[in-house]
Amino acid sequence: MEHTADADPRRWWGLVIIALAQLMVVLDATIVNIALPSAQHDLGISDGNRQWVITAYTLAFGGLLLLGGRIADLVGRKRTFVIGLVGFAAASALGGAATTAGMLFGARALQGAFAAVLAPSALSLLTTTFTDPKERGKAFGIYGALAGSGAAIGFIVGGLLTEYLDWRWCLYVNVPIAIVAVLGALSLLHDRPGQAGARLDVPGAVLGCGGLVAIVYGFSEAEPRGWADPLVLGLLAFGVVLLIAFVWWQSRAPMPLLPLHIIKDRDRAGCFLTMGLAVIGMFGLFLFMTYYLQVILGYSPVKTGLAFLPLTVAIITGSTQISARLLPRVQPRALMVPGAVLAAGGMMILTQLTVHSAYASDILPALLLMGLGMGMIFMPVFATATAGVAPQDSGVTSATVNTSQQVGGSIGTALLNTIATTSSTAYVTAHLTGPAGRAQVVAEGTVHGYTVAIWWATGIMLLAGLVAGLMVTARPPQHAPRTAVRESVT
Repeated sequence: MEHTADADPRRWWGLVIIALAQLMVVLDATIVNIALPSAQHDLGISDGNRQWVITAYTLAFGGLLLLGGRIADLVGRKRTFVIGLVGFAAASALGGAATTAGMLFGARALQGAFAAVLAPSALSLLTTTFTDPKERGKAFGIYGALAGSGAAIGFIVGGLLTEYLDWRWCLYVNVPIAIVAVLGALSLLHDRPGQAGARLDVPGAVLGCGGLVAIVYGFSEAEPRGWADPLVLGLLAFGVVLLIAFVWWQSRAPMPLLPLHIIKDRDRAGCFLTMGLAVIGMFGLFLFMTYYLQVILGYSPVKTGLAFLPLTVAIITGSTQISARLLPRVQPRALMVPGAVLAAGGMMILTQLTVHSAYASDILPALLLMGLGMGMIFMPVFATATAGVAPQDSGVTSATVNTSQQVGGSIGTALLNTIATTSSTAYVTAHLTGPAGRAQVVAEGTVHGYTVAIWWATGIMLLAGLVAGLMVTARPPQHAPRTAVRESVT
């Protein structure tokens, strides 16, 4: 029997539940950033190991997403969605109750693993619930806004919870959200059953996940060890070899984890690349701005979180008021390319930061431009990458979009952080003439490092625009055939 999703008056409430789950997953990548100093002090985590509170989550999330997408296709999306929510809540509670550093790292990795199951099932439920082009545009606008602004919202919530309650609440807060989402999912979301007799591609999962984990781990270790370190070079080379083996195996596997026809599609490949490059620039920037506002300008956790609010508002505006309204009538790249140029323009403003920059004149305009630009990239990328996908492939396609976002974020943080640290050290060494004025030179060197890294982020963002302009040639959605999407609603 067929459910016509468009006839279900509760489908917009279903979108609220899907968006709530996605927001929880995305903001968890950053919510603990502001809480990190408190957690480090409480649990006695060393400076060298503190990055694992962030990296354990993004590694497990980025590395296991493809497997999560395939599980969603095999088991059924609604069931996978609920399992992911319950597991995520349990892992969050475990992390909040952590008494040792290892327990916190393990809980964060577990959170990432369940997020990898949850995120692709959320996006594929959205794909099959909204099939009318106009409604689909609105739904993806809301979803894209949350996916794009989740990291910034994480800073605000993290600041409030850390300053007024305790760092542990940055993890505990997921439990009530997950309970509401589970109850909503059970009553509001429809799904078709999983594919009978299908099985998981285990060798593909090992090769693909292993390759991604090795590369992200290599990038994260490049900051403390340096790019020429044998371990870093070995990890990056090993990761590349595993990914080449993964592609070779996918062309021969009886039931591949990532059917190669999904990434052979020019528009889809262009969307994945655009997303990855855009997020490399954006996530690294979040890290610098957090440290700049707290360490250089002396903002409190709450004030730092609130400083990101205009960015969040701008991303939501770009997604829902610009992209969602224009996408049915214009080519996706007509939004993505100007979006990348706008975001790069905002980043260029930030390359002028000094130790004494003012928020209103030097930072706010940049945040607004970046937010509008990212909103114009995220929404059309999500909508275009998942449009017209065969029902059995919607979970894995959704997972690939999310993988490009998470892996891009992990690489961006490690890559730009290494550039910033190296530039800062070189500046301090060149300008420090004696103990007098050391604090001032260190502060100037730190900001110099940020600006050098932001120039790199600007270049990567412009590259994202170039990729979108050259590779994404899809027509406006209302002119494109929608047979495959209609078939996927059962």
